[in-house]
Amino acid sequence: MNDQILDNLRNAAWLQRASVKVVFDLLDGANGQTKAVGGVVRDTILGNPTGDVDMASKFTPTQIIDRAAKANIKAIPTGIEHGTVTLVIDGEAIEVTSLRKDIKTDGRRAVVEFGGDWKDDAKRRDFTFNALYVGPDGELLDPLGGLDDCLKREVRFIGDAKQRIKEDYLRILRFYRFFAFYGAGRPEADGLRATVALKSGLDQLSPERIWQELKKLLSAPDPSRSLLWMRTTGVLAAILPEGEKWGIDAIHGLVTAEQDLGWKIDPILRLKSILPPMVDKMTALGKRLRLSNVEADQLQKWAMAEGLTAEMSDQELKALIYWGDQPAILSALQLSLANMRQKSTESLEAVERSSGYLRLLKVAQTWEAPEFPVKGQDLLGLGQVPGPQIGVELNKLEQAWVDSGFALSREQLLADA
Repeated sequence: MNDQILDNLRNAAWLQRASVKVVFDLLDGANGQTKAVGGVVRDTILGNPTGDVDMASKFTPTQIIDRAAKANIKAIPTGIEHGTVTLVIDGEAIEVTSLRKDIKTDGRRAVVEFGGDWKDDAKRRDFTFNALYVGPDGELLDPLGGLDDCLKREVRFIGDAKQRIKEDYLRILRFYRFFAFYGAGRPEADGLRATVALKSGLDQLSPERIWQELKKLLSAPDPSRSLLWMRTTGVLAAILPEGEKWGIDAIHGLVTAEQDLGWKIDPILRLKSILPPMVDKMTALGKRLRLSNVEADQLQKWAMAEGLTAEMSDQELKALIYWGDQPAILSALQLSLANMRQKSTESLEAVERSSGYLRLLKVAQTWEAPEFPVKGQDLLGLGQVPGPQIGVELNKLEQAWVDSGFALSREQLLADA
């Protein structure tokens, strides 16, 4: 094994955290009864920043809970039927899952049996580079040869790819999500063929699980290659039919703009880039995937943002923002700018339009709409009769105020009332 990899594991910052040491001590990690597993091991090997620490243990859930109780450690049975207990130490949550074997699966849920050995536990996981274990001393256990795949950045199903997918059809999307984050070259052939053959099984998944996985994929540094393969295999159309005839070409320009202009990765903005700006389709998508109210609202308002051109004046943009939705207009400007930048190597017109969209984007990012200075009470004070006409008059004055570049004062507006 590469000495640098061993050093990375032994010296991993997360292994030195007090909370991690407490769990290893509680569950006899020094004697090989408990090990860290999965993403934190994989990411440490690859030299990436790591997140939560998950552990696997030879102890059963009941034994884990009993040991935690005796040590006055909070234990939450978050997934007790699947063997998962969450231990909370100094505010940090660490999930510990008992070694287990699948007894029965139906593509959505698995019936498991606790016990077995590390290899049995590894065999029920999805991908080889997620079946890597590390003890408290940083020693690596690799029962299925996942280290080699990890170093080659190969997303490979454990055992028979079709069988792994049939155990949980979400693994189709996880295959492409992990490829987006870690994959090199083209996706592993057996896994690719299995996702094509079994993509109809995605219909068995809840909309929430599909959206959660797609959102994670769209959060990758560059999801464009993965989305391309999803389109090629028909997987993307299966979960996002609204964008089937629209295409994903714009994602390349958006990722480049993010990198060049320092934009924060926004999975919703990336989703917009591969969808048509049609209100009915966005409304249907929000309901079908059960997006949050905020996410669904973002898509709908973005689809309604109209009238933007690279040649419009700053004042015309401010008027659009005033009457419309500023975040939606920001999204539309970002996507237009990214699109023009993508075309700018082949077209002088695209260069000029890029400049225009960049100017407008800077305005939209910083401008704060002023408050209309006239109230209905002001018109009543002038002797106008209460009723619907007050609203009509206010609307007329507000339009005049916006047309003036928000320059007319309250006194000037009332003088014309």
